[in-house]
Amino acid sequence: MRKIFLLCMLVPLLGISQNKTVVSTFRVTPKPDKIAAFQKALAAHAQKYHKGDWKWRVFEVQSGPEYGAFHVTEGPNSWAGMDGRGDISKEHQMDWDNNVSPLTTGNGGASYSEFNADMSTVQLTDYADKIVIGHLFPKPGMIVKMTDMLKKLKKVWEAGNESVAVYNAVHSGDPQIATVTRLKGGLKDLDPSSSKTTGERYNAIYGAGAWDSWLADYANCVEKRWNEILFYRADLSSK
Repeated sequence: MRKIFLLCMLVPLLGISQNKTVVSTFRVTPKPDKIAAFQKALAAHAQKYHKGDWKWRVFEVQSGPEYGAFHVTEGPNSWAGMDGRGDISKEHQMDWDNNVSPLTTGNGGASYSEFNADMSTVQLTDYADKIVIGHLFPKPGMIVKMTDMLKKLKKVWEAGNESVAVYNAVHSGDPQIATVTRLKGGLKDLDPSSSKTTGERYNAIYGAGAWDSWLADYANCVEKRWNEILFYRADLSSK
């Protein structure tokens, strides 16, 4: 009986310790004359060395300032799991250094992010092949205010049947919140005629003129923002 009691006490702790909400991402751009060779090498690396908790989902950036780059997401995982991974094998590192890296233009950006379920309208692993990432950078001291503003948008996204995953960057450069709109129906989901505008839905939920107030607060909170479209590349990802 005592053993059963102790096991019951441990179950909540095990659930907490294994909470996999962290993703690590990096970007890399192939040399213009090495694109085919790069894709072949990247796919081989992902499919040989990145399995289970370390699996890769690879996206190709289709628009924005980093057009042509490849966005690699590893995980999801927990901080404890990442801490316990240890050093990767020498063979693993050499494969990247010798077969992939020489085909690129150099190191791209890398970051860690935590999935925010309270702000999202979709589960972390409920993926889509086409996505829009919105990068939001708050002004100093405005991260809490901006978070509160985005929480209000959750009801608006739900009213428009938008699948939005929200991530908070963790110790990865400037404070950032990323909204990832998963286009379950493909690019046609971007057609403005498919639903009411964000402003119309916001006013319907929070009252007339509420959207104008939100935009005024937004102007005071956000330092900069930019959006981009990405396509999932199953052929380059972990199998």
